[in-house]
Amino acid sequence: MNTVIDGAARFRCDVFPEQEGLYRRLSREGQQPSALVISCADSRVIPEQIMQSGPGEIFVCRNAGNIVPATAQVLGGVSASIEYAVVVLGVRDIVVCGHSDCGAMKALLKPESLVGMPNVQAWLRHSEAARCIVCDAYPNSEGPEAVRALAMENVALQLNHLRTHPSVASRIARGEITLHGWFFDLETGGIMALDGQLGRFVPIDGADTMPVALAASPRQVTTIAAAAE
Repeated sequence: MNTVIDGAARFRCDVFPEQEGLYRRLSREGQQPSALVISCADSRVIPEQIMQSGPGEIFVCRNAGNIVPATAQVLGGVSASIEYAVVVLGVRDIVVCGHSDCGAMKALLKPESLVGMPNVQAWLRHSEAARCIVCDAYPNSEGPEAVRALAMENVALQLNHLRTHPSVASRIARGEITLHGWFFDLETGGIMALDGQLGRFVPIDGADTMPVALAASPRQVTTIAAAAE
């Protein structure tokens, strides 16, 4: 804890004075983040550092396993954060970011490790479909390879859950939101993105065009004819 306290002191004395103008402006004008990032609570995964974002630039929601419960299943902090980011802040990009060596994914593959943690066990049920995919569609994977596959399948699953949230669904229909699925490799610092057209993760190589899970484009399943005059 002494390290944390020392860090807070350094921020107040050394870092904040250099950014005081920015914080004052944010205090007066409020936040206008460009994206909502839903990432794992793992202490090794810091979205602001990975994306090199400053104060006010991204709105972050972190939880064990970067999970997004389907809207009808749980009404809680994640759902509220999504709704606020979309409706009030008007973010136009949402990123679900998983990572390698994820403890939540390891626990999913070893249910016996969750004994004595009923809340964690209940929370991870929102990733059960991803576990089933890995067990059935990746029959030869095990160990770190299985954990990695599960982390990526979990990102894809949570993006599907995200689309059940009314605020997100309506803005997808209007072509106002782009969805991104990312995977961060702790060991190499590499980032992979889910390419919705290819249906798989591809490395982000710094090119101008980044693959996205769902591009912003109006989506309507039918065309309603104008009423006759």
